[in-house]
Amino acid sequence: MARISLIAPESASPEVRAIYDTTLRGKPGNVQKALAHRPEMLKNFLNFYASVGRSLDRKLYELIYLRVSFNNGCRYCAQHHVASSRRVGLTSEDWAALKAGGYSRYGEKERAALTYVDKLTRTPQEIAEPDFDELKQYFTDAEIVDIHMLAGLANLTNRLTDPLGLELEFPEEKM
Repeated sequence: MARISLIAPESASPEVRAIYDTTLRGKPGNVQKALAHRPEMLKNFLNFYASVGRSLDRKLYELIYLRVSFNNGCRYCAQHHVASSRRVGLTSEDWAALKAGGYSRYGEKERAALTYVDKLTRTPQEIAEPDFDELKQYFTDAEIVDIHMLAGLANLTNRLTDPLGLELEFPEEKM
């Protein structure tokens, strides 16, 4: 159960209602309903969220978001990205491998990104030149910035959703 009130469309201010109707196509999730307490933040967050990770292949985007969410134990974010990762072909076997930290089913590029994201999430102070050398074999500087921002975005939402007690808007996928 949510630890704060969620702003439903019917009780939203005109500014929030416009965001719900346009940007969210009338279907705000619980995270958006929580952020609606701060309309300017909601608007800026949605724009920021939409811009992060766009230089990356969508499958890699989902792999990174899921791995960070699994590392952090964020049920809400993991479930949302399990659902969206289906659209890029990820399967229950992929989710299980990601959750366990097993990357052998992925290519070298994906393994490099996932290994880096693990370190970035768990021990960012230990990132060193060899870590970057590995990334630079596969990614441009712009993509490396996107990897960092995507991991940061996942960490941010992981620290917002579960701690606020946000419930899933759909049935949970058992993994």
